Amino acid sequence: MKITNYINGNFHNPIEDNWIDNYNPSDGTVYGQIPNSSKEDVENAYIAAKSTFPSWSQTTFEERSRILIKISELLEANLERFAEAESKDNGKPVSLAKSVDIPRAASNFRFFGNAITQFTSESHESVGQDAINYTLRQPIGVVGCISPWNLPLYLFTWKIAPAIAAGNCVVAKPSEVTPMTAYLLGEICNEAGLPKGVLNIVHGLGSTTGQAIIEHPDIKAISFTGGTATGAHIAKVAAPMFKKLSLELGGKNPNIIFADCDYEDMLQTTVRSSFANQGQICLCGSRIFVEASIYDKFKTDFVAKVKGLKVGHPSDTDTNIGALVSQQHLNKVKDYIQIAKDENATVLCGGNEVIVKGFEHGYYLEPTVLEVPTDDCRVNQEEIFGPVVTVMPFNTENDVLQMANKVKYGLSATLWTNDLKRTMHMSNKLQAGIVWVNTWMLRDLRTPFGGVKDSGVGREGGFEALRFFTEAKNVCIKY
Repeated sequence: MKITNYINGNFHNPIEDNWIDNYNPSDGTVYGQIPNSSKEDVENAYIAAKSTFPSWSQTTFEERSRILIKISELLEANLERFAEAESKDNGKPVSLAKSVDIPRAASNFRFFGNAITQFTSESHESVGQDAINYTLRQPIGVVGCISPWNLPLYLFTWKIAPAIAAGNCVVAKPSEVTPMTAYLLGEICNEAGLPKGVLNIVHGLGSTTGQAIIEHPDIKAISFTGGTATGAHIAKVAAPMFKKLSLELGGKNPNIIFADCDYEDMLQTTVRSSFANQGQICLCGSRIFVEASIYDKFKTDFVAKVKGLKVGHPSDTDTNIGALVSQQHLNKVKDYIQIAKDENATVLCGGNEVIVKGFEHGYYLEPTVLEVPTDDCRVNQEEIFGPVVTVMPFNTENDVLQMANKVKYGLSATLWTNDLKRTMHMSNKLQAGIVWVNTWMLRDLRTPFGGVKDSGVGREGGFEALRFFTEAKNVCIKY
């Protein structure tokens, strides 16, 4: 099938008739094509958005809320269809898409549909000066949203929902590797009554379509989730045009385990935080540090549980680990496993490709646990973004803090301890945008989300997202 661009409420072929093959990771076959959209396609999307912005920005909060909540309801009504499409595009288990990806995408629209009705202006009385100041929050105009392949609809809607809730119109680009659910979202938006031109979706490569979005002089803000190198490129292009930027980038997240933790809860959660979505989540705890007194026990128990995970076709209900997203990405992850061996790491389990019967050309890899001799090794410093974790022991809080903070990233950290003093101290000192204590991936959409250092700029979530997608204007009245 051919996926097409969604511009001004209609579906269009690319102007230059340039197409990219779309692969099914579970069997390695081409099952469709998507546009590699040009500057002209992006310009058409911008024109549609610009023409709609005056009316959409003046739409009442109640009307915007109603439409976003309707989109949410339609996503929930089409759960099976969207989950199967997400799995076919991405390689993740259908069960995961049904339980996490699509419900969260629906929640994004519902949350911001409700949040916009509570997003109010501030006022400040200037006592003794017979004046009052009030701050307006006004939509920016046309904004660009660019999302990654690992959580395709989940992160696509995480950007789009607050942008349109705040009264902006959007030119959006999903990953060229996982375009299907973004394409289907256009149909849902039409059914929900979203006015034409509020959301425009253009497909294509980052080097062509993405580049056209970020360098467009009249797209005033860019929200991007993806790799750190791409984020740096976007910042460089956008800086001379003074665009607003929200960049959620890579992570190399520490999972720090103390001996006083709730051991069984920690063990079960650590398996999930290591290998959920084939380890292709920027929040996965890919560096596991274990207090020396329980290190050998943890290593034995953890490896036994990891060996019990089933690698299989995404449609199988008992599959734990599906296919990696592409052949190129599979090769990258395998290269890192070889690098680890070259650096004298010990492969405790995994490390090999898996042949799934009937789907021999799929991109499958065993979940892999590496015992590393030092925190300085490349597999402990560079983002792998696959089903690979490292383990090593530590002795003191100061030792593990130094190792945890030594990387260039600072997205998330996980801490396992029942010591309140240690919890407060470590949470304060860990260089990360989010710290989970005795849990992982427990998300409240009201809270700010983002990273420090090379993990990004800005925050998403809750009112932080609505603030990003609006400009503050102060009005001072002397009476």
